[in-house]
Amino acid sequence: MIPRYARPEMTAIWSPETKFRIWYEIEAHACDAQAELGVIPKANAEAVWRARDVEFDTARIDEIEAVTKHDVIAFLTHLAEHIGSEDARFVHQGMTSSDVLDTTLNVQLVRAADILLADMDKLLAALKRRALEHKDTVRIGRSHGIHAEPTTMGLTFARFYAEMARGRERLERAREGVATGAISGAVGTFANIDPRVEEHVCAQLGLRPEPISTQVIPRDRHAMFFATLGVIASSMENIAIEIRHMQRTEVLEAEEFFSPGQKGSSAMPHKRNPVLTENLTGLARLVRMAVIPAMENVALWHERDISHSSVERGIAPDATITLDFALNRLAGVIDKLVVYPETMLANMNKFKGLVMSQRVLLALTQAGVSREDAYRLVQRNAMKVWEQGKDFKEELLADAEVTAALTREEIEEKFDLGYHTKHVDTIFARVFGENPA
Repeated sequence: MIPRYARPEMTAIWSPETKFRIWYEIEAHACDAQAELGVIPKANAEAVWRARDVEFDTARIDEIEAVTKHDVIAFLTHLAEHIGSEDARFVHQGMTSSDVLDTTLNVQLVRAADILLADMDKLLAALKRRALEHKDTVRIGRSHGIHAEPTTMGLTFARFYAEMARGRERLERAREGVATGAISGAVGTFANIDPRVEEHVCAQLGLRPEPISTQVIPRDRHAMFFATLGVIASSMENIAIEIRHMQRTEVLEAEEFFSPGQKGSSAMPHKRNPVLTENLTGLARLVRMAVIPAMENVALWHERDISHSSVERGIAPDATITLDFALNRLAGVIDKLVVYPETMLANMNKFKGLVMSQRVLLALTQAGVSREDAYRLVQRNAMKVWEQGKDFKEELLADAEVTAALTREEIEEKFDLGYHTKHVDTIFARVFGENPA
């Protein structure tokens, strides 16, 4: 991913230096296990650790790979340059390249997941804080983009919190699913290496041994991991779209924080554009781009082919780096989002009580009017509000068929705003627990 959308901690996971360091640790731990089993001399295993503090020369490894056309062999050759060919002759004993490559990839994905989980915690904290702040800030709910019935801004934040909390749970499971390693040899049969080597290496790296591998770790694990990132990205876009709609000039119920000195347009000085949430919508698309290729990587020829390799070299760093950046950006947007409660009320009242139509409909049916007739009466008066700008309550009070079923007091009562917010505390308790503060 380009530096514009990357943060250093996540980017470092995917650097060549980090990759080669993990390769080295796998080989060194494997040597330790082999020596403990008596397969190789302990002195040779100890010699491998002489490179513990070595900064591997990526340019030199690339130079060797230009000749060998094999990245793992190039690394092993470079490692031998540091510890000596005699001591290096037992390195990679009984192993195949995928033992190193796949185990390393999963170490990197686990580390990336840990960063993403922390990112989600930051976002969840921001969403919860704003939900509690605006628990009773009334705004109009919309279906199909059209005014529906009153809700609160706190419920909007709480809804996004619950969605992101589900995403976090999925990511925890995806992290667990991908936290496996394989040191099982050419086709996964352990013919040339003892399964205890795999157990030792995985324990040292914080992984579990893959129950059954071929030459590769099964890619359904990775498909689930990237699918989870895609779902999180979609939830992130869901929030971004809501903010973009709220910031439209004719709505303006909330907007991204506009910092001193910020410019919204090169041509129009009045502009305050939702650039961050528009950017988040685009970044979500980039993360989702990894999902289908990851699923297509599941089907490989027999015990292994390398059709998945080039894909993962791209999608693993790009998807994790992009989502890391995006989650942090979204947390900042939520934290600083400027909310306009007065505009929310003004928007809700724009059609003079029309949003209370269902209450009147239900009251008429409860008073003995058939549903079909009740709907006709309410809609007849509602259309006067839409088309002529009338006041809904006044039209109902002037309608003889309506007042034949409902008293003035009963009609007046149907316009109580508190009716729509009476269960907010119940919903909050479901989302945040009984004592969310």
